Amino acid sequence: MKRRNLVVLATGLIGVVAIGILVVGGAGYAQQNAGLLRYDEPAIVAVGAELYLQSCASCHGANLEGQENWRERGMDRLMLAPPHDANGHTWHHPDELLIAITTLGSAAVIGNGYESAMIGFGDILSEADVIAILSYIKSTWPDEVIEIHNQINADANG
Repeated sequence: MKRRNLVVLATGLIGVVAIGILVVGGAGYAQQNAGLLRYDEPAIVAVGAELYLQSCASCHGANLEGQENWRERGMDRLMLAPPHDANGHTWHHPDELLIAITTLGSAAVIGNGYESAMIGFGDILSEADVIAILSYIKSTWPDEVIEIHNQINADANG
């Protein structure tokens, strides 16, 4: 090969390697900043599943399905419990907000006179319990939703 062709080839390879490093590094950044939830730790997820059934399933459903017509207000004029599976909007929010809503209650976090049946569990559950429950919920999402949620956390912690 001529020297000029070798230089072009080498430059091209360096460019491909650099792009690869950026792509892999970017994915690593999102994974490293995936948030506070430990959805990939089976022991925490198992504890969270049990706590979810005890504390959350009565409103949000044993299968994370939420209440029927959850986008509407109930007879008491309060919003119904949303699903926590991939069909809901839980995964649209960064971990810190999910922890705050679970700990303080929706009305306290949203403010401006917002009313909700979602109480704060801060006096009932420890922070570790809240994280375990939310970790369980996240562990049930499809991989592509988990990736999006990890990126939401990375962006929020920017």
